[in-house]
Amino acid sequence: MESIEALSKKLNEYLSTKQIEQIYKAYEFANEAHSGQFRTSGEPYVSHPIAVANILSTLHMDVDSLSAAILHDVIEDCGIPKTIIEKRFNKQVANLVDGVSKLDKLDITPGTEEHSENFQKMILAMAKDIRVIVVKLADRLHNMRTLKHVSRDKQLRVAKETLEIYAPLAHRIGMNLVYRELEELSFKAIFPRRYEILLSVLKKNRVSQKGVLKKIKKTLERKLVDSGIDKQ
Repeated sequence: MESIEALSKKLNEYLSTKQIEQIYKAYEFANEAHSGQFRTSGEPYVSHPIAVANILSTLHMDVDSLSAAILHDVIEDCGIPKTIIEKRFNKQVANLVDGVSKLDKLDITPGTEEHSENFQKMILAMAKDIRVIVVKLADRLHNMRTLKHVSRDKQLRVAKETLEIYAPLAHRIGMNLVYRELEELSFKAIFPRRYEILLSVLKKNRVSQKGVLKKIKKTLERKLVDSGIDKQ
């Protein structure tokens, strides 16, 4: 389970003490708001927003984005007004949380390629601040990483939605590592057997490639020695 202490250690690398204090404040607020709520995995719900913030910390996102990540479900799931968030934190954090909440309310039904394209454009138009989309993508990434804990029907629905809407959206804004992981996790959820077969083949190919590279290296070293060249 993700912890605020582990997140804090990572944030020490690039945030100030005062900024980390804001993150702790967001955690305490979210922990109280989500009190009594649990994930389908059985973990306290607050572990999810911490995990989302952890993903964003690897991108060195700013303190308001991280605070919004920790608070991103308090409006929709806990009924906390945007005005309270602005009062307790600041307008930037409140706007980010509100923006993510509005995206969560969208009725996204995967359809044709044109439909998915239009939906991506609509999300980009709705998000006045690009950080809203970044937080939402981190949220979706953690949900995909923990997809095994929900029903098979929901796995298929969320994975298809991710593959058609959110993975391409990540690609659009240049979040290529997130894009690739979302695609892989979606494929794994929709086609688990094919995924395992492909993974097995890739592993075998990597082992084979390593063997070929070792042979090439030895051949080159011998040629260098024969030519009187120091291989070092």
